[in-house]
Amino acid sequence: MEKVIEMKNITKVFPGTIANDDVNFDLDKGEIHVLLGENGAGKTTLMNVLYGLYQQEKGDIYVNGQLANIKSPKEAIKLGIGMVHQHFMLVHNFTVAQNMVLGYETRKGLVIDMKKAEKETKELSEKYGFNVDPKAVIQDMTVGQQQKVEILKALYRGAEILILDEPTAVLTPQEIKELGIILKNLVKEGKSIILITHKLKEVKSMSDRVTIIRRGKVIDVVNTKDTDIDNLAEMMVGRKVNLVVEKKKIKTGDTVLKIDNLKVLDNRNLPAVRGVNLELKKGEILAIAGVDGNGQTELIEAVTGLRKAESGNVELAGKDVTNKSPKEIIETGLGHIAEDRHKRGLVLKFSLVENSILGYHYKAPFAKGIMMNYPKIREWSKKLIKNYDVRTPNEDVEAAALSGGNQQKVIVAREIEKDPEVIIAAQPTRGLDVGAIEYIHKRLVEERDNGRGILLVSLELDEVLSLADRIAVIYDGEIVDVLNREDATEQKLGILMAGGTLHKVENGGEKNEEN
Repeated sequence: MEKVIEMKNITKVFPGTIANDDVNFDLDKGEIHVLLGENGAGKTTLMNVLYGLYQQEKGDIYVNGQLANIKSPKEAIKLGIGMVHQHFMLVHNFTVAQNMVLGYETRKGLVIDMKKAEKETKELSEKYGFNVDPKAVIQDMTVGQQQKVEILKALYRGAEILILDEPTAVLTPQEIKELGIILKNLVKEGKSIILITHKLKEVKSMSDRVTIIRRGKVIDVVNTKDTDIDNLAEMMVGRKVNLVVEKKKIKTGDTVLKIDNLKVLDNRNLPAVRGVNLELKKGEILAIAGVDGNGQTELIEAVTGLRKAESGNVELAGKDVTNKSPKEIIETGLGHIAEDRHKRGLVLKFSLVENSILGYHYKAPFAKGIMMNYPKIREWSKKLIKNYDVRTPNEDVEAAALSGGNQQKVIVAREIEKDPEVIIAAQPTRGLDVGAIEYIHKRLVEERDNGRGILLVSLELDEVLSLADRIAVIYDGEIVDVLNREDATEQKLGILMAGGTLHKVENGGEKNEEN
């Protein structure tokens, strides 16, 4: 096979850590090659070296057989390498076509030729089956559509080699399926693709070969067809991983969270939550399942005090907390694993020491009046880092310097250790590898067994089905059905999530109907 990329003996060092240790990686023309590894294993760093965002301390890169000295993304783009980052780099109030030509504008005299940009965007979109409107504004698009724009942007700049960093982290099951089709279309057109991921299902369905990286070193390179999910998980983590959550029989107590006819508006003052009623009991995991953008975010923000409810009531541990401040709600007994870790979960410029006590930083033993007890805070943060396996050189590192998965572990550790009555876990394993997912699932089930109420909000049906005792399906701001776990299947949930209904029939079975 013709090698389009060869990375030989790449070493990249950051203060206190060797991110890539003598790594060899190659990409064949017309293949989808997965770079698989835990959070902080060095996958993204290696691709950032290939894309010119970092320069290696040692090693060589060959592009189409020629030695390349890639000092910037501009040079990588010239060599036909494009990268779609985990956090998209789009201008939100620009249209698709404006984003496409940004920095590569064609002018008609002094004016940018937008007609030409829109025409070229439309042609490119149709060629690869992307179905993207060139005139659509980015902020009005779903995450899945925004990702397509990022891929189109790379193709517009002439990319023959595409690097996709965690492409399925924020996509719905339907969008993941669609992405798989798009990638196969790109390969048919002669493109070569590198996927950075730790989602084993997608590895199996989308790739030709897999390179496994663990703690900065290459462990193995395997053909996807010759391996299975359990084997990949073991190579990735370095031990056997239990992908099935073991749960004791449910023992529920009193209602600990009651949501009564709650109505909430979105940022445009349109109804996002339309009269939701839910009860969460002590000792159960109640999951809210739904396609992104159906009111989950606004519902959770209203319950946690981050958004005002228009009407209705929220009762936590027997107390009315409707439209109370986040501080009052936390003190009533709430732990909140926020869905957006950068916006709501961490102060990225703060150290792990400081991030480890956010939300109870003003309380003993961490503070006395206005004085902070830093020895106690440091001791606490070290304990959380150790107990939750946060990969970091030390506790003084800024949160921004950690990989996404390790940032998530810090948040999960802090919120569970608050000792709350109710834990709201919104996308708790978004961007995590199987080892970390196994650990966090185990911790959430432990908290449920300890009598806490867990409200889980997840776009991952596998996660919902493996953790939940009951599943509430949300569609267009309403709870359309609540199923006991034993009655729920992926197919039933998929129908309800798409706005369909389940109807009982005489013989005791069920038929479904799309609305």
